[in-house]
Amino acid sequence: MLKQEDDIFSRLRNGETIRFDDPEYPSLREASFATRALLLQLNRSADPDEIRELLSRITGKEFDRCSAIFPPFHINFGKHTTIGKNVFINFDCVFLDFGGITLDDGVFIAPKVSLLTEGHPVSSCDRHSLTVAPIHIKRNAWIGANATILQGVTIGENAIVAAGAVVTKDVLDNTIVGGIPAKTIRTLS
Repeated sequence: MLKQEDDIFSRLRNGETIRFDDPEYPSLREASFATRALLLQLNRSADPDEIRELLSRITGKEFDRCSAIFPPFHINFGKHTTIGKNVFINFDCVFLDFGGITLDDGVFIAPKVSLLTEGHPVSSCDRHSLTVAPIHIKRNAWIGANATILQGVTIGENAIVAAGAVVTKDVLDNTIVGGIPAKTIRTLS
């Protein structure tokens, strides 16, 4: 019997590449389907209290009353997502969080933003394997509409990611980035 710290979720968070034929691989899908059942309820609701309660169940952490999320929202696991206070998540965002997503206090997420902590090896013989790395969006950062943040990226405090950007590398505090791949546009004063 596996100890809790040795399960597939912990192994992923500890940087292990998980092969498709791993005996525990089906548990990733099972967890995603369990989350999906709660998401169906969340995405049908217009009641902020019900949405807050369902998101708290999905993440396993209380969703602060000062934060808000506008459905529809899509997340594949939830238990590896931490959302701070005064966070706003707009419509139609996608969070793939097996690698861990942290949104610090005051973060703004515009519509159609994708936070993707998951990826696959480049080698065609290993491509069905899963790799993860965390995403951390620091205090007061703003992620523009339809931006994509890839695995392993940290967005600095007060930083702005322009709409449509694809962020593949860390963003420094107090900077604006944009483009594909995202590059620094300017520093904020």
